[in-house]
Amino acid sequence: MKSIRLIFGILLGALFVGCSTDEAKSDDKKPNILFVISDDQSFAHTSFEGSKFVNTPAFDRVAREGVYFTNCMAGSPGCAPSRSAIVTGRHHWQNEQAGQHAAPWLKKYVPFVDLLDGNGYVTGRTGKGVTPFRYARDENDSLWRASDAAGISHSNIRYEAGNDPRPADKISDLNYFENFKFFMENVKSDQPFFFWYGATEPHRAYEKDSWKRTDKKLSDVEVPGFFPDHDIVRGDMLDYAVEIEWFDHHLKLMLDYLEEIGELDNTIIIVTSDNGMPFPRAKANSYEYGVHVPFAVRYPKNFPGGRVVNDPIGFADLAPTILDLTNTSHEGMLPITGRSFRHLLESDKQGHIDENFKYVFSGRERHSASRYQNWGYPQRAVRTKDHILVWNAKPDRWPAGAPQAIKPGTDNELLPMYGIDENGVHHSEWAFTDVDESPTKSYIIENWEDENVKPFFDAAFAKIPEYLLFDVVNDPYCLVNLAEDPDYMGLKSEMQEELMAELTDTGDPRVVGPDKEVFDSYIRYSPMREFPSPEDISATR
Repeated sequence: MKSIRLIFGILLGALFVGCSTDEAKSDDKKPNILFVISDDQSFAHTSFEGSKFVNTPAFDRVAREGVYFTNCMAGSPGCAPSRSAIVTGRHHWQNEQAGQHAAPWLKKYVPFVDLLDGNGYVTGRTGKGVTPFRYARDENDSLWRASDAAGISHSNIRYEAGNDPRPADKISDLNYFENFKFFMENVKSDQPFFFWYGATEPHRAYEKDSWKRTDKKLSDVEVPGFFPDHDIVRGDMLDYAVEIEWFDHHLKLMLDYLEEIGELDNTIIIVTSDNGMPFPRAKANSYEYGVHVPFAVRYPKNFPGGRVVNDPIGFADLAPTILDLTNTSHEGMLPITGRSFRHLLESDKQGHIDENFKYVFSGRERHSASRYQNWGYPQRAVRTKDHILVWNAKPDRWPAGAPQAIKPGTDNELLPMYGIDENGVHHSEWAFTDVDESPTKSYIIENWEDENVKPFFDAAFAKIPEYLLFDVVNDPYCLVNLAEDPDYMGLKSEMQEELMAELTDTGDPRVVGPDKEVFDSYIRYSPMREFPSPEDISATR
């Protein structure tokens, strides 16, 4: 009997050892990463954040079961430079052409995705990657990267007639989920994966009034304080909401699929957007609604969930964090500027956790072809959890683009001021072209002389001072500039010093040279517009 018990004990011990070994192997397994990024979505527009007209159950699940960051600042209020900061871990102004809109991606700017490839990960993407950039067209582009910096595309599966559930006709016909599923079942094999899901939603254009086919109501919309409260604006924002919800729908399909195959809890889910909403005074501006984006991470195995973290983080911090989480060396990349916030994810604390994470930085140069000689609108910004300071390096330029363009096909014939024709109809391509075409833009411009609309027109399109300072807690719409308020001189000086120190330390040409205008000299590989000199515009007013 004793021998039987001994044999049973040995077998049972072996069983426990086997279990422990399996658990150890499981614990040692590298985490998968699903990186999810929408195109043009401001921080306020998730139902987790409290929006009443946008329903985002998938994002809400990631935020509720994971870590929600209340102060994530995009690398830029425009897509290409912002995405450049994500994959390089560097501010866009450090990346030459590879940090600018519609310019070449130089191969020396190695993205972290390449290093994951060399560390046992299978990488891929669907939808929008690190664009718009010009990648190598042939062997003559010897200094340019050949493929998208977000990885190899898996974007062949599209919706077809008879099997098309898209709620609006301007939404991409890419079936993001099915492309992800194809990657998982046909490409990944048994290796860990990094997959980039880059929706093109809610980037414009929108199908006007697509919201009317839903249960949404105009009364649901919270109109930002920098817009006039009008049904045209409310309807435009509901069409925007329809596209956000489509992006979120595919995220939900991916989460459900990962859960079904048993991989969800071994997958780090990161969800964000590249910059703010495509409306006046948001996208392409360093105000809150231009650079403050949603950000949530879920990985219950290692990141205590149900937490809200207020520490400011930026897009340059993403590459070092992902490399840290995957135990991947950054050797092969140019020096990384950002800092890993892995400790914030693994902490069990909430609120503001690390006093070293006090400042975060952003900036912009050219967005679209919008000014004389293709000039941009250089801005740099520094944000704390409570305030944002914006430096406008060229305050003599129009922040939204020139108010008047040269008529295509002519040498110097000017189109009407503000793009308003003789019938009072606004043409978006004729003026202020750093702002996407939209019903909201047209309504504000067509009614700019109305005393009730004029303040909103000025807020979106007029020239602005060199420095702007806002209390983003009490003034999230950034309407009250505190930069000249005597009570804020100390704070302004402190934030200016932090900003200039960061720009100097990171070699920003706008500050340290040698060519402070170099960003305006880069070739733009995208449709161009012609504009008169500022003096010629002034002469017509």
